[in-house]
Amino acid sequence: MSLPALFVVGAGTEIGKTYTTAALSRRLRAQGRRVRALKPLASGVPPLDHPDFAESDTGRLLAAQGLAVTPETVAACSPWRFAAPLAPDLAAAREGRSLTLTELVDWCRARLAEADAGETVVIEGVGGLMSPITEAATGLDWLKSQKIPALLVSGSYLGAISHALTAVETLRAHDVLLTGIVVSESPEAPTSVETVAGQIARHAGVPVGCLTRGGAFPEDLPVLG
Repeated sequence: MSLPALFVVGAGTEIGKTYTTAALSRRLRAQGRRVRALKPLASGVPPLDHPDFAESDTGRLLAAQGLAVTPETVAACSPWRFAAPLAPDLAAAREGRSLTLTELVDWCRARLAEADAGETVVIEGVGGLMSPITEAATGLDWLKSQKIPALLVSGSYLGAISHALTAVETLRAHDVLLTGIVVSESPEAPTSVETVAGQIARHAGVPVGCLTRGGAFPEDLPVLG
């Protein structure tokens, strides 16, 4: 039986959360499960008619779900989209917009309530675990407010082991259920993704799997039940 919902959170920014969420979505669909992958906050997103939209986080998640890019599907996946590749609070300010944690959490809760027993909802966070998302709230505040299990994504760059284990300890200190860790391959990392994953696994106390860019979701990561 699959988890009804999962929150994909990063130990840092630009480390492969969207690759992981897309790979997980493809895995679920290949298993005959229905999945709704959401990226409620998305920065650095070009207009829908821009040729690079397909390479945006929202575009990648829609493709992983087999959905066409339309105004409706984009809004259903990423209702808060910003052009600047900055933290959402800064990107929103540049556009004269604002966002509250309550608005964000309520929107996600409504999507969770819409899902039936056979659908898994995967919510992808933004930036790292402690990245600001509003003037007063961080990604951790968002995650805690959703009250659903987390899947942590780490990179394999130099320093990733410490960053991942710090994130693990932070999640535990705030009583967030951590189902597993995906170590996403970082470009030009000095050691292999498998080596980094092994080091993290020694201390994390949860299942750890490896993901190459564009690769399949780790088969040996039993985060889905």
